Amino acid sequence: METTTLGKTGLTVSRLGVGLAQLGGISAGDAAKAGRILGSALDAGINFFDTAECYGNSEELIGKTVAHRRDEIVLATKAGHPSTGSSGRPWTGQTVRDSIDRSLVKLKTDHLDLVQLHAHDIAAPPPDEVIQAVLDAKESGKTRFLGYSGENEDAEWAVQSDLFDTLQTSFNLVDQRARYDLFDQARSRGIGIIAKRPIGNAIWGKATAADSNAQPSGSNLERLKRAQAMLEMGPIDGAPQDPVVLALGFVFAHEDVHTAIVGTGSPEHMLSNIAVVETDLPIAESVVAQLRRRFDLVGREWRAID
Repeated sequence: METTTLGKTGLTVSRLGVGLAQLGGISAGDAAKAGRILGSALDAGINFFDTAECYGNSEELIGKTVAHRRDEIVLATKAGHPSTGSSGRPWTGQTVRDSIDRSLVKLKTDHLDLVQLHAHDIAAPPPDEVIQAVLDAKESGKTRFLGYSGENEDAEWAVQSDLFDTLQTSFNLVDQRARYDLFDQARSRGIGIIAKRPIGNAIWGKATAADSNAQPSGSNLERLKRAQAMLEMGPIDGAPQDPVVLALGFVFAHEDVHTAIVGTGSPEHMLSNIAVVETDLPIAESVVAQLRRRFDLVGREWRAID
């Protein structure tokens, strides 16, 4: 598995990471299934695990199944608002402190490698007391590094603030805004980039399937419209037929992306993702260039979608 250094953190991370929101949908009593997912990832050399207290049973299952392999994992979680079974007001210093402490217990570890502000429901900048809470967590050794998860102007604020070591932001075939200015700003400051939704919720495949009856809504409807606009320009010479190969090949062609997190709640899906990265990549640079050109023509004003 290809690895790289996560910006100024110095952490060695696999370029394919695992987003563990879907793991949280697995019953706490089905630890064996979670163990197969996480174990197969570690066995293949995937070491970047991205979770959050609000991802259902995700943290608990990680702690139950792979805590004994803690030294192999770059463990990232998120905080910012209370989750199921907890109390408190969102975006207060106390809520963040409590969330980090609960995460340590659930994950069965004495420290986190990365705590990220899960800023999907608050505009930047977050309250000063929240910033102080994560700075205190770093100072006390509860986390080694701090990150921010957000899009567009909020992501730019996070990079320019010089408060964070990493940025998690959307980047995929139909969400390329980050490559205009954000990547350059992050690189100049040594900020590690974590790409979320690298396959864009598999929307490219739905857009290319002639017999697809999928009727997405919300953000996925917007992603579908974007994919269709890019596909209306005709076939892409040399593009792989598998839309997952195309999507991951596009993201990994950008060296500014240190790790891309793909979610799964299935052992089989995990093995399939590993096979794509190990056997089907990279894709042709001409294909990557064509995807960039199409986005530049029709999507330069598109905002990144969380």
